[in-house]
Amino acid sequence: MFVTTLAYNHKVQTRSMQRFFMKSCPIIQGRLFFLGIFILASMMPSSSFAHPSPNSLVFLDISPRKVSIEIQLPLPELELSFGNEISKKPETLIERNGPQLREYLQAHIHAYAIQGHPWLVEIIDMRMDKSNYPNTDVLYWEIIARVTLTPQPGEDTRNFMLDYDVIMHQVINHAALVSIRSDWETGNISSETAAIGWDIKDNVIYPLEVKLEKGSSWRGFKSLVSLGMKHIAEGTDHLLFLLTLLLSAPLVVSGKTWGAFGGVRYSIVRLFKMVSAFTFGHSLTLLIGALGWVHLPGQLVEIMIAFSILVSAIHAIRPVFPGKEAFVAAGFGLIHGLAFANMLTNLHLDAGQMALSILGFNMGIEAMQLFVIALIVPWLILLSRSGNYNVVRIMGAIFAGIAALAWVTERIFERTNPITALVERLAHYSPWLILSLAAGALFSMVRLRMRTSRQ
Repeated sequence: MFVTTLAYNHKVQTRSMQRFFMKSCPIIQGRLFFLGIFILASMMPSSSFAHPSPNSLVFLDISPRKVSIEIQLPLPELELSFGNEISKKPETLIERNGPQLREYLQAHIHAYAIQGHPWLVEIIDMRMDKSNYPNTDVLYWEIIARVTLTPQPGEDTRNFMLDYDVIMHQVINHAALVSIRSDWETGNISSETAAIGWDIKDNVIYPLEVKLEKGSSWRGFKSLVSLGMKHIAEGTDHLLFLLTLLLSAPLVVSGKTWGAFGGVRYSIVRLFKMVSAFTFGHSLTLLIGALGWVHLPGQLVEIMIAFSILVSAIHAIRPVFPGKEAFVAAGFGLIHGLAFANMLTNLHLDAGQMALSILGFNMGIEAMQLFVIALIVPWLILLSRSGNYNVVRIMGAIFAGIAALAWVTERIFERTNPITALVERLAHYSPWLILSLAAGALFSMVRLRMRTSRQ
């Protein structure tokens, strides 16, 4: 819990915050201070200022042997304390002032478990990005820095003091909002935020105490299994690709079109091959991607995933690669695995924890995939015996194709559109859609038996 001299909790909402674990647990104890001038300034008319001043955001990723930090520093505020007219040509700021910025950050970020025994502070990298002024659409530049804190021998990362005064040592009404983004050993994420700022009474910036509950490798492993399941359950695009590819699995090829039902054994064998190939593909790139051996820009990966759905939709309408579905599933699985890997690389784990995380995350993915397939495929096989299946197959493929095109557009131009919003809303009604599919399959089976009995 955040223990402060002022009763204040603040939830951080930012595009860079990603929920890594299933549970929510407040885990920082510290002191929160704001100068009276900050309070008075916030009460002044909005016309007094061009824009509200943005605060710094500090995200902690806790692993057993180190603490990884992502810091988002608003450039207009940083210039007030760092100087050097850094707001000019911000695109090239890192190239121009990188060494000085690193020295500045190291001088104002400290951590320790015991006073006088400082932890090692390393600035890993810095990059420029843009964000919005609070409650406006106006953009400003910010520096995103990645920092690593390594404790002294014999100390751990469960209990330490964060001594941080970047910007605030000069800009007294500035604050840094700090939250735990991930804690591997407990599988928790904090939805509450503490702030580091000036104490108006003592005229000092107090360090923030980070005090975490005891965790274990087993809890971390279980949380990654849950995370893998959640990632698939909420990953509409991943499931839509696989299900669209499976639409044609029960059918045989007749010339350049899809023909009749190929039989239960034929359908199961094809389903097994496609699912296994997809699993092999995404497991491979999940491993090498999470270990940092291969990296592609996230935007490119997401575009390619949407493209894989489009290809599967076209194939479901008309055979594009008949008999080669397993190879295609494996190839596109490689792309999907890179998206899965992005979830793990941000945990900044050591080799042992990363190995457990990859295993647990992949197990969760497979468990949820098999659960969804078990819910849907039997009804597809039943429907494929009837003449109504062509309608179901084509309608499903058209829906997937439209969704894929909308995702491609959204991910290229980085703008949401009504179609993707509709798809996400429909995904919330998936249990009812599955029930409708089951009802239609049972109705078709009853009709087929009735016709057979009359003949």
